[in-house]
Amino acid sequence: MPRTGSSPLAFPEFRGATRRWILVNLAAYFLLAMAGFASPGISAHIASDLAFNPFSFAHGALWQPLSYSFVHFGILGTLFELLSLWFLAGFLENYHNASWVTSLYAVSVLGAAAATWALYACCALLAPSLLVGASPLHGCFGGIFGLLAAIGFLYGDLEFLLFPLPIGIKARSMAIIYALVAVAMLFGEQRLYAFAQLGGALAGLLFVRMAPRRGFSFAFSESWYGMRNRYYRWKRRRAARKFEVYMKRQGRTVKFDGQGHRLDDDPGDRSRWN
Repeated sequence: MPRTGSSPLAFPEFRGATRRWILVNLAAYFLLAMAGFASPGISAHIASDLAFNPFSFAHGALWQPLSYSFVHFGILGTLFELLSLWFLAGFLENYHNASWVTSLYAVSVLGAAAATWALYACCALLAPSLLVGASPLHGCFGGIFGLLAAIGFLYGDLEFLLFPLPIGIKARSMAIIYALVAVAMLFGEQRLYAFAQLGGALAGLLFVRMAPRRGFSFAFSESWYGMRNRYYRWKRRRAARKFEVYMKRQGRTVKFDGQGHRLDDDPGDRSRWN
């Protein structure tokens, strides 16, 4: 666990999952920028296909809940997003493995898309006028809010310097302030983005409370190997029952236990079955 108290204004080491996510986002930004330089029409078409549009998603664009996080416009906004991602993900990677951080970020990105979908569906049914002017969701702020919520929940008493002011603020307070700003934005023109950010934060909190400590990939591999081992044990028990029936027909009695081990084997030789 990290110590409480003031934390220097320094970015964590650029490594692991943090480096991979930032490099992928940078590559996506420059590829889209070069496509726009070659042909603005092509760039706009690619961005439209990758950004999360609930209507397009409902009609088969199933990749958009993840791909929208790689669509960035504007150098300053992209710089702020990626610096935030570096700081937050790098901080968490100091205390958790790369698989856990990757899972947290991906779940938060999906949570932001799910919140956008829910708001869009409710407004389409109850108040279509609220969707006027709403643009497709893009950028990785949903994932960033999930990382921030996780830090505020796990390391709430740790203090950071509030950039650009030399003022210390606890992680919990920082997360609450950003959440209140997003709530205030719900009453403005950017309500769709604000709701998406809150959805990403909620997904991050749910991940921290409910997800495996080592991430979904580790849990999936463990469950896969456990399922495979259970299958092999079942095959061994089934073969043991067949062998018992066969030996009984030969006038001999052979017994196996519930794990398929022969009961009259030498106990010292059972290690080979483990």
